[in-house]
Order: sequence, then C-alpha cells, then structure tokens
Amino acid sequence: MLQMQTHLQTHLQNHLLLPSPFSHRTFPFTPRRRPSLIITTTSFGLRVSNSISKAEQQQQPRRPYPFHEIEPRWQRYWEDNRTFRTPDDIDTSKPKFYILDMFPYPSGAGLHVGHPLGYTATDILARYKRMKGFNVLHPMGWDAFGLPAEQYAIETGTHPKVTTMRNIGRFRSQLKSLGFSYDWDREISTTEPEYFKWTQWIFLQILKKGLAYQAEVPVNWCPALGTVLANEEVVDGVSERGGHPVVRKPMRQWMLKITAYADRLLEDLDALDWPENVKEIQRNWIGRSEGAEMDFYTLDYSGQERDIKLTVYTTRPDTIFGATYLVVAPEHILLSSLVSKAQSKCVEEYRELASRKSDLERTELQKEKTGVFSGCYARNPANGEAIPIWVADYVLGSYGTGAIMAVPAHDTRDHEFALKYDIPICWVVNPDDESYSNIGEPYTGEGIIINSSNSASGLKINGSPSTEAASKVTDWAERTGHGKKKVNYKLRDWLFARQRYWGEPFPVIFLDDTGESVPLPETELPIPLPELDDFTPTGTGEPPLAKAVSWVKTTDPVSGKPATRETNTMPQWAGSCWYYLRFMDPKNSEALVDKTKEMYWSPVDVYVGGAEHSVLHLLYARFWHKVLYDIGVVSTKEPFQCLINQGIILGEVEYTALRDPDGKFISADSADVRSEHRQERVPEEKVMKSGDSFVLKDNPSIRLIARAHKMSKSRGNVINPDDVVSEYGADSLRLYEMFMGPLRVSTNTQLPSLIYIAHRYVCSSRDSKTWSPTGIEGVHRFLGRTWRLIVGSPLPNGSFKDGTVAIDDEPTLEQLRSLHKCIEKVAEEIEGTRFNTGISSMMEFINAAYKWDKHPRSIIEAFVLLLSPYAPHMAEELWFRLGHSNSLAYEHFPKANPEYLKDSTVVLPVQINGKMRGTIQIEESCTEDDAFRLASLDEKLSKYLVGKTIKKRIYVPGKIMNVILVRENVEVGRP
Repeated sequence: MLQMQTHLQTHLQNHLLLPSPFSHRTFPFTPRRRPSLIITTTSFGLRVSNSISKAEQQQQPRRPYPFHEIEPRWQRYWEDNRTFRTPDDIDTSKPKFYILDMFPYPSGAGLHVGHPLGYTATDILARYKRMKGFNVLHPMGWDAFGLPAEQYAIETGTHPKVTTMRNIGRFRSQLKSLGFSYDWDREISTTEPEYFKWTQWIFLQILKKGLAYQAEVPVNWCPALGTVLANEEVVDGVSERGGHPVVRKPMRQWMLKITAYADRLLEDLDALDWPENVKEIQRNWIGRSEGAEMDFYTLDYSGQERDIKLTVYTTRPDTIFGATYLVVAPEHILLSSLVSKAQSKCVEEYRELASRKSDLERTELQKEKTGVFSGCYARNPANGEAIPIWVADYVLGSYGTGAIMAVPAHDTRDHEFALKYDIPICWVVNPDDESYSNIGEPYTGEGIIINSSNSASGLKINGSPSTEAASKVTDWAERTGHGKKKVNYKLRDWLFARQRYWGEPFPVIFLDDTGESVPLPETELPIPLPELDDFTPTGTGEPPLAKAVSWVKTTDPVSGKPATRETNTMPQWAGSCWYYLRFMDPKNSEALVDKTKEMYWSPVDVYVGGAEHSVLHLLYARFWHKVLYDIGVVSTKEPFQCLINQGIILGEVEYTALRDPDGKFISADSADVRSEHRQERVPEEKVMKSGDSFVLKDNPSIRLIARAHKMSKSRGNVINPDDVVSEYGADSLRLYEMFMGPLRVSTNTQLPSLIYIAHRYVCSSRDSKTWSPTGIEGVHRFLGRTWRLIVGSPLPNGSFKDGTVAIDDEPTLEQLRSLHKCIEKVAEEIEGTRFNTGISSMMEFINAAYKWDKHPRSIIEAFVLLLSPYAPHMAEELWFRLGHSNSLAYEHFPKANPEYLKDSTVVLPVQINGKMRGTIQIEESCTEDDAFRLASLDEKLSKYLVGKTIKKRIYVPGKIMNVILVRENVEVGRP
C-alpha cells in the first residue's frame, strides 16, 4: 500500500490530477498552482487532498460548484485516455454518424464566443450518438493557407508557417478547454505536405479530365497586396483587407471548368437535407436559364450594316420588338471597334472607372445605373429599326455574351437606365392580370404580345401568349440566321490561381523551349514551397514565388528538358474542398482515402457552419466531389447530406442616447433625423426597461436606442471565451450558447439580393443571438443547483463532501414519471437540434427533484447521462462520484419507458340524473367508490348529492360517472 501511495503521489505531482478509481474525492486546485498533496488511506481506498491553509481557502472565491477543478482534470483524462478516438478498424455492422464542423482558419485573434456556437452543437450530437451506439467520426483541422498569414509575414518578417503553427496551437488549446470531443488523432492542416500532396494530386486528375485550362481573363488585381482577389474580397473598389485600390486587368490564370458540372450541381440539390434558402441561393448562383442568342448587325455612319455583329443573350425573346437599345459590358472584346471617335475619350474614362469595381458591386440591384453612349448603332432584326449601343457596367463581360438587348418596358434595370438617359420605351407585353395598374412602371411578367409584327422581317407574334411567342421568335431566328436557341448559366468557370506565396504550389512546369505546360508525375508529389525570406509583392504582377530562382528553374523529370515551375499558387479554397475525405483516413500515404473507409463513412451526415459559405465553399466542394465520383475515388454523388447554418452571436446590447445641439437629451422616438443629433453611449446601470423600450433611469421620458452589433475588434465588443471559462466554466459557456435560442437559422429569411446573401448579408435579426452576462449567470446557477442537488450543500469552507446524496432506494412512481418525461424530451430535442428546449426540460426536472425527500441512485444516474452531452465535465465528475470508474462517454443514453409517459390523472365528467353538473380530477386507475367519494367532496357537485337517496351509479372508468337519484314525491300545490 505504501508503495502504491508513493507511486500515485509522484504521478499526481508530475501531471494534472485525474479521477482515481481509488477515491471519489475531488482535487481542489487548478493547473496554475500545484500545492502540496496529502494522500491518506480511507475505507474505500486512497484519498487525495491538498494542504492549502485555511487563510488561503478563505481567500478563494466561493463558487456554485468547483468547475475550476473538475474541467481541467477531465480534459486531461480524455486526452490521456484518447477517449474520443475513432479507431481505424471499427465494427462496420454498427451504424455510423459523421458530424463535421466547417474547419476554421486559425487567425492570431483566437476564438471569440461566437465560434463555439456551432462547435458545441456538433459536440452534443456527437456525444449523444456515441451513447446511442453509433460509430462516431467527429474530427477537427485547420484551413491554414491564405492571404492573412502572408500579409502578417510581410508586415512582421515572420515566416507564415511560424505564425500559422502558433495560431493553430492557440485555437487547439481553446477548443480543448471547452471540452469538445474531437478525435485529435485525426487532426489535419492544409499546410502540411502530407495533406497538400493530395490536393495537388486532385488537381492533376482535374487536369487529366480536361477540366483545368489556362486563359487570359480580367481579374481583380490589387497592386498593394500583389495578388488577385476574389469578388467577395473587394468592397467599393478596394480590398476588404487593408482597403487598398483594386483594378481589373487581364492576367494568365488557371481556370477550372465548374460550368461543365452546372446541370448536375443543380439537379442533385433536390435530394439534400439543406436549408431551402441555401439551395435557392445556389440555384440562383448557377443561374440556369433557357433563352436565345440573337444577332444585331452594327451600322456605319450611312446606316448600312457592317460585318460586325453583336450577339446578345436573352431569356425573353418574346420581347424583341421592345428592344430600344443594346448594352455592352465595358470589357467587351468588340467595344474598341464599335466606339466612334467622338465618344472614344468618354468610353475610355468609363472603362477605367468600371475596372475598379467588382462584379458584385456592378450587379447590385440597388445601385444607381451608369453608362455612356458608344456613338454606334445596330439594327433590330425584328423590325429593322436602328437602336443605339450603350456601354454600362451593369452588364458583365463574363455572363452570356457580354451584351444584352435592353427592353425598358419589361425589365427593371433597363427601365431605370432608359429613364436616366432618355431612351425610348416601347410596351410589347399586355399583362395577363387585368387588375395590373402600375402605369409607368416596367411589367416583367408574362402576358399577351402587342406591337410585335413586321411584314418585312416576316415575324408576326401579336396576340400570342408570351411562352408561345418566345418559341416563335426562336424558330424564326434559327430559320433566318438571326440567332439560335441557347441554355445559359450565370455560373462562371472557377478562377483557380493566386499571386501569393502561402498556398499550394501547382504540380505543373513549362518547357523552356516550347512554353508547353506539362503536368508533373504523381511520383513527384508533394511539391513543397521553397523557403523565402522576402514575401513582398514583386510589383510586376509576378507572384512572390518567382523570387525563388533556384526553385523555379528545374527540369522535366520525364524528358530531362529545362523547364520553369508555375509560380502561381492555388487559392485557399483548394484545401477546404476535400478535407472531409481526409478525416476518414488521415494517415494514408498511398491514397487520398481508403475505398472501404470512404464507403463506410460517406457522406458527411451533418455539416455545420456559417451561412456566409452558402455558395463558394459549398459549391466548390460539391464540384470537386463530383469529379472524384466520376473517377471512382468516392462512392457518393454529394459530400454533405445534411447542412445546418447556426446563425451568429452578437455582442452585448449597446444603449445610445441622443442630444440636441444644446446638449439636452432627446428621446429616440421623437428625433426626426438622428444624424443631426449627437450620439452618446449610456452605461447599462443607467438604463431601465419600460414596456418594449429602454429609457434613462433618471429620466424615463428619454427613450434610448438599444442595439447589438456583430462582434469585432474595432467596436471593442469581442468576448474572449477564455475569460468566460475562467469565470463561469466551460460547461456554463456550452449550456448558455445552446440556451440562447434554436440552433438553425430560419429558412425563409427574405434578403434584398441573392448575390449579397452569399457574401454580405449572413443572417437576419431572427437568426442572431445577443450575448448577455445575465444569461450565462442563469445557466451557471442551474448547474450549481444540479451539483448541490446531487452532491449536497457545500461545507463551511466552501468545498464539497465526497460522493453524492443518492441512495439505493427504489424510485417512486412520481420520480419515474418526472425522469422519463425528461428523457423523452431531451432525446427528441437533441435529434431535432432544438437544444434550448432540451435544456429547459432538464431545468424542469431539477426543479421537481428539489421537492423530493430522497434521490434514488437510478434516477440520478439517468439524469447525469442526459446532462452529459451538454455539460460533459460536470457529468463525468458526478458519474465518477456515483461509483463508476470509467468515463460515461460510451454509456447507453437513457430510453424513455412509455408506461411512465402517460398522464396519471384524467378529468372525469360527472352527471346527475343524466345532466352534466361538473368534473373531477381522478387517477386513471381510480375505482368507482373512490370516484364517487371525490365527487361527494367537490364543492360544486356536493350540493346535488348531500341528503339525497341514490338509486344507482353508472361508471365508465376514466370516461364518465352518472349518479341516478331517487326522485322525491312532491304534493300538488306545494312548492
């Protein structure tokens, strides 16, 4: 025994303390301080305590429960015992559950309390499914390539790998401090050669299938950052990061033919369990439309047709007679040959302005339309009229043909443009809806065609319905050579190159003698990044990798010819397109993923992440997955079966008062123009609630502006989860974030623009949750009440005794009913991801349990298992104190018994002589005599029964009781 004591003491002093099978004693200290230990023998085994003095104990804060001791201990236990490891070889006869978070970019700022919202939800589901007997795959990794790390390297001279690894370490420690049950043995980073070897391998397969090519395309070039930016990285003509000017310029780029999969990307959406609004966003982003390409020949100064023709794409060929002008994109390839000398300067200046805008800005519906006349005309083939050609940035060179026929009577954008520049408007569709009366506004619907017949062209569609007219126009165009039927997409091929250092190198070289691009053999992978000390932009458009001269100059491993490496790198999206597959088999050096493992784990059952990824990441990942499906690497058509968007957490509510120019407070509801008044932040202690508003305590007539903002460093409202965990514990943070409201964002959110849904507008106010200190204090008190109910009241010094108050008595029927109703509700709400109502059910159980005189062990153990997915640290500690030596992570989740879910009482109607006189509350098993006794005691019914002679009773158990009274003889003439 002495040897055992010595060995245990040495172990505990060298490591964080773990729960011991020898004792139910908790270890009251944190990892920050290692006090002396006293190990003594008890009747149960060994007891470990500390030698903190009474004075020191009195200085320690009194806590509702000792989370500061419990949580580090169980986190270390899980890590040392690899509790949540998913073995490589598993019993595949068991059901699987693959749950995945959109893996984070590890920034230097670390986590804020908004990040754990989705992570906590997936952890609850993972823990629940383990307890339900599923093989669970719940991994975590890092999307670690990208521009932020490179910019930090440029600013500080620190290699991106150094900062990336430091940031990963911080994120990892924060996630572990929250008790998430990730399988850390499967951790991956997109920056590791073992990982990006397979990213490069996938690119080679895409190249072999003819889905990758090089093209000279206009891109968002930021000279200051020295790189191409995606559309969503450009705001108001400047880079989102740093606010640097961005211009449009043609550059040689790698492109991926995602458009070749457009129809499949559309069709396969229907079978996915995704929010309908996300599916609709993707449908609109892909933008499949059926229409026609129409040819408009340009005219010379004498009005004669030239050989130059403009081909436009339209989804409404039925409105061709209403086309009163054409619009070409500023980057249209034919523009220089269209512009007149008189207009050349104006057009060139306009092109320069347009080059500074992103595609998103140019197509924003709310923006004011701008344009310039080209000085050239074209002939409308339907009616022979000459119509002007304008240049306007609301038309994109990358969509359709880069030119449109403008029909201002029946298109909102064209109508706004025509009004601004005084262009004729010709009405050619009579609305089907006879009640339509918006005269002067464009009509964009279908109807009966008018003003649309011309003998010279041979096209006559007056009186035809829109759909029929569209077919007639298309047939006429194909017959006369003026156009053809066309299916078009808004989706563009994926620009797949960046002028950055910190990204995956392309496995491609260019032969010096011919310039031919040559894919490197797969045996050459991975192609690592060369070491560079200078990451700054070259200033010439060449990527930073061009500075690694000895790396750039190479030889073709097949022919031995001199060659040059590709110096562009892949975009950050590359590594995140397929990481979910690598988690299935992260250590495989021979294949991207083992086929057997992929067939078992695919697809991801639940994928949780922000709505801001509705298009790009999700669409790109679906595209790569389909390519891998076509070449036999994966067995499913789609990667993510169920998608959940979790919404966002806003900072605390900020209160703002308004002052007039004289410095007097003005009530917010009386201020006509708030911008004319000075705004002043008001501390929360000076605010009180009045009805639905917030007012000044000292002057309740002054209504305040109350608003919560998205967390950001610039506003100073970021809440660090480390601080919350230190004050309240990880379990409280987890519980509070789930208690704030439903996890899923609403699926019927109406937002102003589908493009902006994808990139700017993430969630509506209904989908955001506001952080509240009082809110987390509430769930913290609940956990404290739970602890005291099961462990008992604290001792005078604030500590708690060993073990629990649970006894081995049989539970009462009331206790069983209370428990099983809670079991049913919690399980149902976890399955439906309505975690907030599951927590409410557990709170109701604890309230009921406080009224009991005794707490049977079987009831308490079942409740601890219910609590464990939500508050795993406390649950593990309570489970240990209840006498169990192993973790509860794989214990069976309680199952509700239907027998205890039935209501124990029913409302029984009572009739007197066949007439309803009232009701009584009875037990379902109530006998006839007991039911009659209760009726006799009822104040309302007793007046009909007292002193009366009963002839008989008719009783249908649980349904009705009818008491038949003996009728009394009444003498004639007497009342």
